[in-house]
Amino acid sequence: MKKNKGIQMPYEKRKSLYGYGFIGLWLVGTIKWFLIPLITSLKYSFETVTPATGGVQETWVGFENYVYAFGVDPNYSKYLVSVLEDTAIKTPLIIIFSLFVAVMLNQKFKGRGFARAVFFLPVIIATGPVYAIISGDMSSSGSSDASQFSTMFETDLVGELLEFVGIYGISDTITETIQSVTTDIFSLVWNSGIQILIFLAALQNIPVSAKEAAQMEGATAWEYFWKITFPYVSPMILANLIFTIIDSFTDTSNSVMNRILEVQSDWKYGEAAAMAWSYFVIVMIAVGIITVIVNKFIYYEVD
Repeated sequence: MKKNKGIQMPYEKRKSLYGYGFIGLWLVGTIKWFLIPLITSLKYSFETVTPATGGVQETWVGFENYVYAFGVDPNYSKYLVSVLEDTAIKTPLIIIFSLFVAVMLNQKFKGRGFARAVFFLPVIIATGPVYAIISGDMSSSGSSDASQFSTMFETDLVGELLEFVGIYGISDTITETIQSVTTDIFSLVWNSGIQILIFLAALQNIPVSAKEAAQMEGATAWEYFWKITFPYVSPMILANLIFTIIDSFTDTSNSVMNRILEVQSDWKYGEAAAMAWSYFVIVMIAVGIITVIVNKFIYYEVD
């Protein structure tokens, strides 16, 4: 009597089913807790949403919520311009600082592993409460220890140096720019951890043959950086630019994000949704423009 061997399934098909089973829960969670709320938020941005018994009452108003965001709300447009300016100033600084530190950490010296760990430490402990305590944001709540601890990371050495040589205060605009750049060095270091790691990975992928060829040709360290190092890490410059911009726009201390949450807490779900979607579109446009411009100067090695 023959035994029933069941349904025979090809090995490739079984592997595919294993893959679908592995990501199945993720797909369910993505649809339920991401895509559906995302679509609902977009719908809310064109409606007046008011709390009602057993749920909310929705009334279609078209683009009125977007008009409110840019034309009626006293803070949204102001905060938006401020965030764009702040991002435009800080992003190049973070990229330059990250590349400089990565090049230094890629050299052979005693304690290199410890130095790498120090610069990557913010990535591990980069939680909201930790950063708030260190940066002094919680000092207003009465925590004197947090206030004293945060002053360790604030400095205006550049301003004092410029004042000493007599060129500080020539222009109010230049003075404000210098102050905004130099008074919070800790924030610059804190926001550079992942970028440094990405640049380090790119530097370690530079072929040894390229360095040997440069040495044989008698290239200086400056020439080696611009002719070898910079072209090889340029794709990671684009990646870090995009990451830094999005990270800045979605920072929990971002004034636009805080304004959206304030409007939402006032039960103005439609207006808050319109602000959030406007902000999202502006961020995507900024990322797209920067990608198109920077991508023209990126060197891609062809095998």
